Amino acid sequence: MKYKLVVFDLDGTLIDNIESAWKTLHEFFEIDQHPKRLEIRKKFFSGEITYHEWGSRDLELLSEHGANREKIMKAFKKAKVMEGAMETIKFLKGKGYKTAIISGSMNILLEKLIPDYKEIFDHVFINNIFFDEKGEIKDFELTSFEQVNKKTGLLKICELEGIQPKECVFVGDHYNDIDIAEAAGFSIAFNSKSEDLNKVSDVVIKKKDLREVLKYLN
Repeated sequence: MKYKLVVFDLDGTLIDNIESAWKTLHEFFEIDQHPKRLEIRKKFFSGEITYHEWGSRDLELLSEHGANREKIMKAFKKAKVMEGAMETIKFLKGKGYKTAIISGSMNILLEKLIPDYKEIFDHVFINNIFFDEKGEIKDFELTSFEQVNKKTGLLKICELEGIQPKECVFVGDHYNDIDIAEAAGFSIAFNSKSEDLNKVSDVVIKKKDLREVLKYLN
């Protein structure tokens, strides 16, 4: 078998009707254009703060505007598992592939739509938000492998599994997937929102059915 690991992005790839979990929450809690949110976003992209600082301040702002487990679930009410996703994962596992998620999305979205994801995927690098018994945000654990660091996440999994990046397939949809798409042995731009990602990927799939990726794997 030429490839041994298939890595998926989450929002827009494994999950449909949601381009970004963070953006969905910003819009639901009406802070998308909040001066404080725009300021911390600007500071991250200018290199003044880390991803961890950006995420933690963003969560603080969401909490200030009433975000809790119940309301976050309501914000994600339109999200659904991508067509063909579970059949694709089942097929890959049956063929002996390792599977992983590397995403800047949130564990609560996976818990809502794929509650047994920890048993399905061999590795999951994602932002984890924890709630207290009242459903209020209690703590968080932000991923180290987001934005320009997804490639690092892939290399980490390769180290753990004892394989090479050239033995890996990546499936994603956005500009922040470019570095990992270039590092993987085979990359698929699925439901893509980025022409730059399309250019560096081996295959571009426009049909929103994840079973389409199986045409390129055996």
